[in-house]
Amino acid sequence: MLAYIAKRLLSLIPVLFVVTAALFLIIHITPGGPASSILGMEASAEEIAALNKELGLDGPILTQYTNWIGKVLQGDLGNSIFMKQSVAQAIKEHIGPTLSLAIIAQAIAIALAIPFGILAAYKRGTAADYTLMGVSLMGMAVPGFLLALFLVLLFGVKLQWLPVAGYAELGKGLGDHLKHLILPGISLGTIQAALIARMTRSSMLEVLNLNFIKTARSKGVTEAKVLFKHAFRNAFLPILTVLGQTFGTLVTGAVVVEGIFNIPGLGQLILNSIARRDYTVIQGVVLIVTLIYVVINLLIDLLYGVVDPRVRLDRK
Repeated sequence: MLAYIAKRLLSLIPVLFVVTAALFLIIHITPGGPASSILGMEASAEEIAALNKELGLDGPILTQYTNWIGKVLQGDLGNSIFMKQSVAQAIKEHIGPTLSLAIIAQAIAIALAIPFGILAAYKRGTAADYTLMGVSLMGMAVPGFLLALFLVLLFGVKLQWLPVAGYAELGKGLGDHLKHLILPGISLGTIQAALIARMTRSSMLEVLNLNFIKTARSKGVTEAKVLFKHAFRNAFLPILTVLGQTFGTLVTGAVVVEGIFNIPGLGQLILNSIARRDYTVIQGVVLIVTLIYVVINLLIDLLYGVVDPRVRLDRK
């Protein structure tokens, strides 16, 4: 198992290099730059060139990338051009809200999707099945930002049950923390719930038609035990894959919702950095988010062996 983990970790290195190289190239060939943002529209070409030299942005792109990667391998993500602090410190200050929001949204998605998916599979071809899958299709079709605006209007403005914006740190109280993240969590979690529900239904349908399920029923095993102990356990691997992908999507794709609810997460940080062309922050955030995404997928892959012992046998 240790050899398998080491092999998977080594396979992540090319992925990170490709992502960082592509990102570095894109942001450096995009018109504008930190010097233009600092000096303004009326700055001359000579002034911009002088500031670029001072910032170390005047050399060839390959040289700049090599220097940056060398520092990253030493644990140094560089310093923000505008915020007068290290990129690592900026990420540390903003990653907490994003992870909290992603966890809450994932919990909401799981609580909605898995029971609905199991029920739709059990009631295949009935009105309940069509209704649940129709609702999930609508959930996938509605943009997260549009749902967020409706939730703000209903629960924040009309009913005034929940705050419409802002963020409360976990250290100030769990209740206040959750109160500020419920609406954005529903906005993000609903879309992911639709995907998880459809995958749960599809995976359960495959298992429910297998012979061992028919054998269990013929022996008088209760339907609840057939569904949850026998069928769901054997159908869980594809669902687990989707759960990992959706959580990675929640971490990386919360930019718009964070902006609507004024949550100081990584989404807000990278949006502000893009607007100011703060190259080092953009590079650092994307690197960390990519690392989180690939590590989540690695953990999901390792969990396969816990869920299904046959996977451990294949690895051996």
